Amino acid sequence: MKAFFAALMFMSRIPLPQMNISKTDWHKSARYFPLVGLVIGGVLYLAAITLEQFFPTTITAFLLVLLWIWITGGLHIDGWMDLADGFGSNKSREQILEIMKDSRVGAMGVIAAICLIGGKWIAVYELLHQEGAVILLLSPILARFLLISAIYFFPYRNQGGIGEGLRVNLSWLIIFLNFVFILSLSYYLISMDGVIWLFITAIFSGLLVVTIFKKLGMLTGDCYGALVEWSEAVSLFVALALWGLM
Repeated sequence: MKAFFAALMFMSRIPLPQMNISKTDWHKSARYFPLVGLVIGGVLYLAAITLEQFFPTTITAFLLVLLWIWITGGLHIDGWMDLADGFGSNKSREQILEIMKDSRVGAMGVIAAICLIGGKWIAVYELLHQEGAVILLLSPILARFLLISAIYFFPYRNQGGIGEGLRVNLSWLIIFLNFVFILSLSYYLISMDGVIWLFITAIFSGLLVVTIFKKLGMLTGDCYGALVEWSEAVSLFVALALWGLM
């Protein structure tokens, strides 16, 4: 349970009692990232149902995006901006990594953040308008499943960094069980459309990871954060596309 709480404390701002989290607990926490996604998604879904009783859809969508940012502490947006700065510089591999490590945010990072937040706002509005709030429950789970898949299948930076040691405690079985969990939940909530939604989102997320890997030859903590944000945003738009086709 300490490993789960380590994951929850790191990936969310949900209030928890103080506890002593060891390095071993942190290294074991990755297996629980999708479960943290379930907690985040549950909060978003319940908030959507509640806020719609008091506000018009536009305001509800805006407040939900703010809640989404707050509950994660902006952790993954930081990685998204750093990746945008690095890749937007069109520099060599070594220079990109240096730019990504810089705590300052450049123009490309700001533009990427505006596009991401604006895109999520519009997508959430449209989903609420089409009674698709259930995607807010599923999206954070899927994004964090794709995160642990990237951690397991792609090499991390050589040494140092907050992601060091996470891969050691992942396995094929853990990946498979998490896959069965998100697949079953998606099918239960939105039938075969949920299965199609999952696989299409996974394809687009996989393209991002492969692109990063081809350029850098590895992933970093910023890449992990960017993957989560990308996967969440893509999942919203994929859901809207499926709704449109229906």
